[in-house]
Amino acid sequence: MGNKRKRFVISGGIIAIVMIVALALLGSNGAAKSMTIAEALNDSAKGQRVQVAGNVVDDSFTFTQENVTFFLEDSNNPDKTLEVIYDKGVSATFGNGVTAICTGTINDSGVLQCSELVTKCPSKYETSTDALSVSALFGYGEAIYSKTVKVTGSLQEGTLVGAQEEIRFVLIDEQSAETKAKPESKKDSQMVLPVKYVGALSDEIKDGSLLVITGSLGENGVFNATDVALEG
Repeated sequence: MGNKRKRFVISGGIIAIVMIVALALLGSNGAAKSMTIAEALNDSAKGQRVQVAGNVVDDSFTFTQENVTFFLEDSNNPDKTLEVIYDKGVSATFGNGVTAICTGTINDSGVLQCSELVTKCPSKYETSTDALSVSALFGYGEAIYSKTVKVTGSLQEGTLVGAQEEIRFVLIDEQSAETKAKPESKKDSQMVLPVKYVGALSDEIKDGSLLVITGSLGENGVFNATDVALEG
């Protein structure tokens, strides 16, 4: 009976130690404190684990093999910007103006070392009325170069990449029901439009999405888009 009680006490003690260690680890990580960008810029924020939300400043992001660096701004106070370093990959929808929620620690230099990144970009819809098809765009030849136009088409499968790439995606003419049934019938003659775009993209955009893009065609055959929306 005494041995059973002793084993019970020892087991209880081990469980208690494990719980204390677990709580200590949780406490060391700590819950992130929600801050505005202005608050995160204060010296008092250094060393703290924080969560900050803002919009990615246009053309502020740079990519390396190790991380991505960008600046966040508060839409209500755009003069205040916070530098962020994130050492993981970002989604293909990341880009200028995207809303980013960053969680991490402010280092001694006042830079947010982000360990968790969530991006949000509201879906944008636009009618394809008066928009050119890809083939119609190229049909104008040199006369269309540098002219602001709208083009509609489907996002070609497997071409959507991140904003760090020169070509963000490729647009093709929307397939008709007949072409879908016999995809080999127009495979060789299908015209493709490489699109350059550094803005944020809706999470709804994926292979085959019908898009309406605004911008201009360069002499190199690349379309420089200033706006990308889902057709609707």
